[in-house]
Amino acid sequence: MQIKRKEFLQVSSLATASFMLPKFLKAFEKPMMVPAGNKVVVVIQFSGGNDGLNTVIPVRNDIYYKERPKLGIAKDKALIVTDEVGLNPALEAFKGLYDDGSLSILNSVGYPNPDRSHFRSMDIWHSASASNEFVNTGWVGRYLDAQCKGCDKPTQAMELDDVLSLALKGEENKGLAFKDPAKLYNTSNGKYFKDINANHQKGEETIDYLYKTMSETISSADYIFQQSKTHPTKEAYPATNLGKDLKTIASLIFSDINTKVYYVSLGSFDTHVNQEGQQKRLFTELNDAVKAFTNDLKKNNRFDDVLMMTFSEFGRRVTQNASGGTDHGTANNMFFISGGLKQKGVLNAMPDLADLNEGDLKHKVDFKNVYATVLNKWLAADDKAILGNRFDYLNFI
Repeated sequence: MQIKRKEFLQVSSLATASFMLPKFLKAFEKPMMVPAGNKVVVVIQFSGGNDGLNTVIPVRNDIYYKERPKLGIAKDKALIVTDEVGLNPALEAFKGLYDDGSLSILNSVGYPNPDRSHFRSMDIWHSASASNEFVNTGWVGRYLDAQCKGCDKPTQAMELDDVLSLALKGEENKGLAFKDPAKLYNTSNGKYFKDINANHQKGEETIDYLYKTMSETISSADYIFQQSKTHPTKEAYPATNLGKDLKTIASLIFSDINTKVYYVSLGSFDTHVNQEGQQKRLFTELNDAVKAFTNDLKKNNRFDDVLMMTFSEFGRRVTQNASGGTDHGTANNMFFISGGLKQKGVLNAMPDLADLNEGDLKHKVDFKNVYATVLNKWLAADDKAILGNRFDYLNFI
């Protein structure tokens, strides 16, 4: 059964999953043991522009409360971690991680000449480009390109989503996007796709590529599904989207699959209106899922090998708006969670609310310094080749 390109592109969700599949997944047909010590990164993206000032709260800053008379979180409600710093009340598990030395907080992270568009700023973070550059590959995707040249055990990245982010797209290799290994397996092994693949005859180059990709997906989906069942987690996770995603990631980390980067998203944090309730709901989902995930990693002796990091495309303005929310801003904070942190707690000064740029925070740390640090110190990769420039390393790992 021969089909045309237009028809091929219409076939169910498998087409979407197939385009995200790196060519090298066939190399995983034989299981590879992944002992403790195999470093893994889990990225949690706060989509929509999370309000950093109500996440890591400057509880002794009068300017904060003056500019946010209704939205500011009172000191007696915040989860106090230092004399000057508190965490959002919904982040109880993060307070526990801070107390046991496995949480770091980096303030005022951003980039020069910030862009307040969701799409453009997210592209900048995904591609690790300057604000005046337009790059069509992502920092994780270029990591895959660099690490998989001539290596006998190629690495890979996975995103727990239906669509692959720019961050995981390289020139030669791409991460794999899917929500559930079982669903990917069942879809790819359906009779319809098997029949299409079995009856393919060589023809148009583009069609041949699509068939080749589908064939690799069918083969690799079985591998991923089987590996996800090798060491299923026994930890109780919340029945939220993030809870389910982190449960899947935990089972894959405990299996023999050689994945180095996992990517998940939570949102939307675009809180122009009624911010308090929306942020509380999202942070409750985050808190409960991360609590289960970190407990799981600790019980399975993997907490020292896994680095979780959070980011958002930008923060919010210092002054609350008239709708009980905040508008698009600039610099923001990042969380780092691991049993293998070398520098813990609040890593740098809180944002200077008396020194703003037209009402917005000034960035003090370029996010590309974070990427360079993670690539070099955690993933043992050539960060300069991947990022296209040399950036100073930070000391949290």
